[in-house]
Amino acid sequence: MDKSFFGNRRFYEEVLIIGFPVALQNLLTTSAGMVDTIMIGTQGETAVAAVGICSLFSMLLFAAYFGFCNGGIIFFAQYWGAKDEQGICRAYGLTLVTMMIAGLIFGAAAVFAPEFIMGIYTNKENIRSTGVLYLQIVGWSYPLQVLAMAISSLLRSIEKVKIPLFASIASLITNTILNWILIFGMFGFPKMGVEGAAIGTVVSQVVHILVLYIYCFLDKHSFITRVRDHYRWDWPFIRHFFSKTFFVVCNETSYGIGQLLLNIIIGRQIEEGIAAFAVFRVLEGFIFAFFGGLANASAVMVGKRIGAGEHLEGYHDAKRFIAMVPMVTLLLVIIIIIFRNTILGLFGLGETAQFYARGMLYIYAVTGTIRTCNYMNNNIFRSGGESVFGAVIEFCGLYFISIPAAALCGLVFHLPFLAVFFMLFLDEFIRLGIILWYMNSGKWIKPVTGRGREGLAKFRKEMAAAGK
Repeated sequence: MDKSFFGNRRFYEEVLIIGFPVALQNLLTTSAGMVDTIMIGTQGETAVAAVGICSLFSMLLFAAYFGFCNGGIIFFAQYWGAKDEQGICRAYGLTLVTMMIAGLIFGAAAVFAPEFIMGIYTNKENIRSTGVLYLQIVGWSYPLQVLAMAISSLLRSIEKVKIPLFASIASLITNTILNWILIFGMFGFPKMGVEGAAIGTVVSQVVHILVLYIYCFLDKHSFITRVRDHYRWDWPFIRHFFSKTFFVVCNETSYGIGQLLLNIIIGRQIEEGIAAFAVFRVLEGFIFAFFGGLANASAVMVGKRIGAGEHLEGYHDAKRFIAMVPMVTLLLVIIIIIFRNTILGLFGLGETAQFYARGMLYIYAVTGTIRTCNYMNNNIFRSGGESVFGAVIEFCGLYFISIPAAALCGLVFHLPFLAVFFMLFLDEFIRLGIILWYMNSGKWIKPVTGRGREGLAKFRKEMAAAGK
C-alpha cells in the first residue's frame, strides 16, 4: 500500500466535488420517498405496505434500464477522459434509446395492468387493491424518470454535478407540497390519499425534466442539445457499445428479477413484516444516497483516468474507494440505529411492525456493509471496462444461494420473518473474498478508448513488477 493511500489530497477533493452533490441529490430523491411514506403512514399500515410494494416494481424498472445507464457511463467517463466529444454524444443517444424502451414498457404495464402487477407481489387483497390505485397513476412518471436519469448520468460523468442537484431540489419541493395538498385535501382539493401521492410524484418528475432541459438549452456547450450527433452511429460503434454493455444489462436485469423473486417471498410473510420492510427500504435508500455519491464519483474518476491511459492512478483510486465504502456504510447504519425509535415513530407502524424494523436494521449493520462493498467493486470493474466478471459472480450468488435459502426459510419451513430477511443477503458473504481478489489483481482494467489501450502494456508490466 502506498503512503498516500489514505492521505491523497487530490483524491478526496475530487470525491467531494463529484460525489457530494450526487449524494445530496440522491438524499433529496430518497427524502421524496420518505415524505410519501410518512404522509401515507397517516392512512394506516395497509397504505404503507401497498405503496412500498409499488416501489418494489419501480425498483424492477430501475434494474431494467440501469444496466444500459451504467453501460453508457463506461463510455461517458472514458470518452470524457480522452476528450472525445463525438463519442460522448453518440454514446448518450444510444444509451437514451435503450433506456427509454424499458421506461415505456414498464409505464404501460403499470397504467394498464396494475392488478396483475400487484397480484405478483402479494396475496393480501387489501394491500393489492390499495396498490392498484397508486400504481396506475404513478406509471405515467416512469418514462420521465428514465429521461431524467439519462440526462443526469451524462452530466455527472462530465463533472457537471450541480445541475442534477438543483433539478432534484425543485422536484422534491414540488412533490412535498403536492403530497400535502392532495393526500390530505388542502385548499379545497379532495382528500385523495395514495392517489394524491401518485399525482404528486408524476408532476414532480415533470418539473425535474423541465429544470434539466432549461439548463441544457442555456449551456452553449451542452451535449444534451446536440441531438443530431446523438444518432450518428455506425455498425462498429454499435457493436463496440453493446459488447461492453451487454453483460452490464444482463447483470442489472438478472439482479432485478432476483430481487423480484425475493420480494415475492417477502410479500407472502406476515403483514406487519411487509409494512416494516417497506419502511426499511426507505431507510436503506438514505444509506444508498451517500453510497450512490461515492459510486458515481468512483465511476467518473476511475473511468476518466483509464480512458486517459493513467491506469495506475485509476487502480489506486479504486482501492481507496473500496477502503472508504464499508466505513461510511457502517457509520450511517449506526446513526440510524441510535435514533431508531424516533425515526420509526414517523411512519405510523404498530408495535409488532416496529419490532421487525428494528431487527432488520441490526442485521443490516453487518450485511449492508458487505453489500455496498461488493456493489462498489462491481461498479468500479464496469468503469474500467470489465463487465463480465462481476455480473457472473453476482448472478451465481443471488440465484444459487440467496433466493433458494430465502424460499426454503420463508415458504417451506415458515421460519420467523427476520430469519427470512437475513437470507436475502446470504450470498454477499461468499462473494466478498472473490471480488476483493479480482480488484487487487487489476485485471478489470480494459479501456474502451485508444489512449487507454495504448497505456495498457505499461500498466501490466507495473502490476507484474509488484507481484499482482
